[in-house]
Amino acid sequence: MADDTASMSIYRASRTIKKKHSSLFNSLLSIHEDSIFVSEIAQLWPQLPLVANLRCGLWYAKKFHSSCYFKSTDGHTNNLSFNTSRLNLHVATLAGQRGGCMIVDSTRKGKRFPDSMSKTIPIWTCVLNRAISNYRNKMNGINKPTEGVNCSTPNPDTTVQESPKWDTSLHLPLWVPDTEKTRIESNLNKWVDTFETSGVDIASISSLLKKPLRPLWISQKTVIWLNEVPDHNSWDFTPIILISASASNDIYRQKKSSEFSWNYIAGAGDDEESWARGLTPPMFWNNVYDLINSGPDVCNQMVANIVERDRVFRAQRGQNAPQFSVKLTKVESTWSAQFRDQLLDVIMENGINGDLLDDGNGIYWLGLTDLAVCSTGYDFKSSDVDSILNCDQNQIHCTLKDSEAYLHLPIVNSKFDRFSLQRNLPSALNFAKLHLKMGKRLVVCCNSGEDISVCVCLAILISLFNAEGTYDGGKFLKETRITKLDMRQRLIFVCKYVVNARPSRGNLKQVYNFLATVTNMSDTDVRGVCPL
Repeated sequence: MADDTASMSIYRASRTIKKKHSSLFNSLLSIHEDSIFVSEIAQLWPQLPLVANLRCGLWYAKKFHSSCYFKSTDGHTNNLSFNTSRLNLHVATLAGQRGGCMIVDSTRKGKRFPDSMSKTIPIWTCVLNRAISNYRNKMNGINKPTEGVNCSTPNPDTTVQESPKWDTSLHLPLWVPDTEKTRIESNLNKWVDTFETSGVDIASISSLLKKPLRPLWISQKTVIWLNEVPDHNSWDFTPIILISASASNDIYRQKKSSEFSWNYIAGAGDDEESWARGLTPPMFWNNVYDLINSGPDVCNQMVANIVERDRVFRAQRGQNAPQFSVKLTKVESTWSAQFRDQLLDVIMENGINGDLLDDGNGIYWLGLTDLAVCSTGYDFKSSDVDSILNCDQNQIHCTLKDSEAYLHLPIVNSKFDRFSLQRNLPSALNFAKLHLKMGKRLVVCCNSGEDISVCVCLAILISLFNAEGTYDGGKFLKETRITKLDMRQRLIFVCKYVVNARPSRGNLKQVYNFLATVTNMSDTDVRGVCPL
């Protein structure tokens, strides 16, 4: 019994030490220190746009040109994949327009780079390069597929100046073992086929990219001679510079400032729910010097004041502003996650992602469909919106000419109700059909504008539009047996415009199950569509 008490005491002591090291003050100072490194690297190639890999990367710079979503899980050893629901095509477009880009991320695990940078992005660049090469070969009458070789693609009629050789080989960092490289290469052609048959507009990407994509890796251990920094235009590829923000040697390292001692935390921006107390990257950077100079005794209260001040500001403007609780229950953690996602949208609304939006204000119009996606924090007064479908749990304040042009469907995430979205889809489709057939512009919103609203729009597109994206009131759905390929293509169409879309697997599955009951699709097809 005494041994048990002693072991429990050691356990509690270790937890206390870990909690102290992982304090809010330590996290914020660590992020600030790492951001200096990111800023220094960004200044080496000032012409290249800085892109944050969600969500951790958002903490490491005050302003980003855009954001992306490459998941580390897609690069895990036993889960290697190329995910068509996270194509990040806007990154390829941006790199083609600007001659490359820099992506910022970090990791807590003591590694130099997260798996998203070591494997997920290299797989992505290779698949896109091979698909573009295949497309150009096809246009030139060459049907031979590319398998990791440099393919010459002469085309005298092209309007794009191409590199003499188009590199389609797989480029991985040195620390990825050969066995894993072999495993990736064995799947590349299959992933290229999936990409090519998904309905992606490869021609548009090909017209923008003058040189093949290629990842480069930079960490705090990378040696760069400042008098020999190459011009990115001198490379024979389009660089995707992967910046791992944090030092990788020790997870905790004692440091001192002019007034305080603190512990450095590698990858401090990761898993923000566990330490940020409702603070978001915009709040942090708007108050950065006050926070890092506050000291460990005052920091927590200062963050609480900042979060509450922002909540009041949003509440006074009729926006969704739930209170944040430090001691989280399961239900309260749901609210904190929603609060976090909503405040992420502030970044998009403030113009960091503005060049990718139709109006720069946080609303994404899906081509010419009169259908749009946004978060509930969007200011509807400033846009030409005829009808609103609100899928958030809370009501929003909006003024529409027709009182019947607003519908509130309180849909919750699949983690808390596996059938909430599926139950509400019939009402959502009826509402959408009523207004779209009259030529009205419909906006579908949810708390984050990234998940539930995206899935509802996907269901509307499949149910009420034909394959060309023209409204037909459901005629195409009645006459055609929807396949998993059709669904994947529609999702890619949505993600083409909603560049911050992050539909969850559980919510996507509800859409597929609903459509399966409508079209009498087989269970096998439903299962085949879910792992997008």
